[in-house]
Amino acid sequence: MRQPPFVRLACLVSALSPVLVVGGCSSGGPPPGPPPTVVTVAVPLQRDVVNWDEYIGRFEAPQDVELRPRASGAIDQILFADGQRVQQGQPLFIIDPRPYRAAYDQARAQLGRAQASVTNAESELARAKTLLESQAISREEFETREAAARTAIADLAAARAQVRTAALNLGFTVVRAPISGRISDRRVSRGNLVQDGQTVLTRIVSIDPIWFTFDGAESFYLKYLREDASGERRSSRDAPNPIEIQLADETGFRWKGRMAFVDNAIDTNSGTIRAHAVVANPTGFLTPGLFGRARLLGSGTYRAMLVPDEAILADQTRKLVYVLAADSTVVPRPVVTGPPVEGLRVVREGLKPSDKIVINGLTRLQPGMKVQANLTKLTPRAPDTAPGAPTVTTPPSAEAKAS
Repeated sequence: MRQPPFVRLACLVSALSPVLVVGGCSSGGPPPGPPPTVVTVAVPLQRDVVNWDEYIGRFEAPQDVELRPRASGAIDQILFADGQRVQQGQPLFIIDPRPYRAAYDQARAQLGRAQASVTNAESELARAKTLLESQAISREEFETREAAARTAIADLAAARAQVRTAALNLGFTVVRAPISGRISDRRVSRGNLVQDGQTVLTRIVSIDPIWFTFDGAESFYLKYLREDASGERRSSRDAPNPIEIQLADETGFRWKGRMAFVDNAIDTNSGTIRAHAVVANPTGFLTPGLFGRARLLGSGTYRAMLVPDEAILADQTRKLVYVLAADSTVVPRPVVTGPPVEGLRVVREGLKPSDKIVINGLTRLQPGMKVQANLTKLTPRAPDTAPGAPTVTTPPSAEAKAS
């Protein structure tokens, strides 16, 4: 029977190269696998940090006055430029004072007449008293003159009150700024008739200091209450906790203020509570109605561990880091993260200071995989721009400060 060509070739090779065949059959086991994955690991950077919570709000004038006259008449003079800053007590409008000056002069004349009546009545009473002692007049006549004297004194008091009223009305013809601040435009012109307590003349808002008003969520409010009860952070109702504000076109929080008010009830419709901070505004740059983003002291100082953001993986609702085990394998570890500090991320729970965290090469890792680890040292990646101040879980803070 004729053999296939490959059988004959195998026999020929076996006959000619017995040593080669024996050597090939005795090579022993499968070829070696790929080398371990190389990763970079580091221990967390430790810092004392303070949380800062972020809010959105607007600037508001502490005092907002709609100016109305307290005297009726025609506008005689306007003494301000629209939109200028005014000081408390500064004259703004003059209402035609002539009718009020005439009423004042008339009241003064009535006062003089009343004073003369009192003088005459007192003289008559003194004379009647002498006559009564000598029994030249009756007791009834004496009492009549005594009553006339009392009436004259009362008339004098009424005349004095009329003078004060006329003086007030005359004074009200000069409309003065009730507060210091920035005035709006005039709502009337010279010659317009204005009505006491009805006509709107202009509006004035105070601007230094100014309020930053915002609404805080109920969860933040509860967090602050518990921190106050534990002594970690005082309530903004009782302490001027620091706040910093950033305007819409700014990159930093340059405006500094202090908390001054927290409302006494939570809005049942929105689930928020209203609060405001006081901010110095000597240049008048901040204007009521401006939008701003604020960060408010949100915790006391606590010890935190920092790792790079790229070392943290998301697994559905959890966040994980890979930790190097003693046998050079990697193990996933759930962690609770916090705000950024110095370009790194705060890890509140899940790590120990001695843990070695994988910070590079995570995309090739599987749980339990053996790796070749290169140890490095973490350093801050960005300057610490959050402000300084004296363990929060929920709600998470937006920023923290290393101290």
